[in-house]
Amino acid sequence: MTGLPDRATRSGGELDGFRIGYLPPDVGELVSDFASEWEDVTFATRVWERQVDDGYRVDLRVHVLRGDRLGTLAELRDFLAEYHERDDVDWALTDFQHGEDPGLIGAAEAFWLAAPGVAVNVLTDPERFAADTVRAITQRISAVAADLASPPDLGDPLVR
Repeated sequence: MTGLPDRATRSGGELDGFRIGYLPPDVGELVSDFASEWEDVTFATRVWERQVDDGYRVDLRVHVLRGDRLGTLAELRDFLAEYHERDDVDWALTDFQHGEDPGLIGAAEAFWLAAPGVAVNVLTDPERFAADTVRAITQRISAVAADLASPPDLGDPLVR
């Protein structure tokens, strides 16, 4: 026994109300979290990188997006096309279900609408991971609790 975690069952932890339950065995060990906002949508992002000869390379990114403009899957797709600078004609995506949530999946990315205004976006390095890896990662991402897909309303702290 080496005392090191079993990389085959390593999880990605929790990110803004979602549990990342599976990471590919060879995903990079350097993990960074970021919070950002773009076009009235907030992002909680976790990135896994590995060291290469000329610096670092991103293996996997998971974004949890929150914003009123993400009310439907079509609105989410339009937003991500603009954010990721995708050409609608060349962006090869197919429908998939993440549990009961509608989503779209491609060779190196997937996204789904977890609730109106709440979405998850997963992107992998297509040179490093096969298309089925994206599906494996997405199928093991779940809301920490059913009511946590949307952030809790704590109300006025003086009124209890």
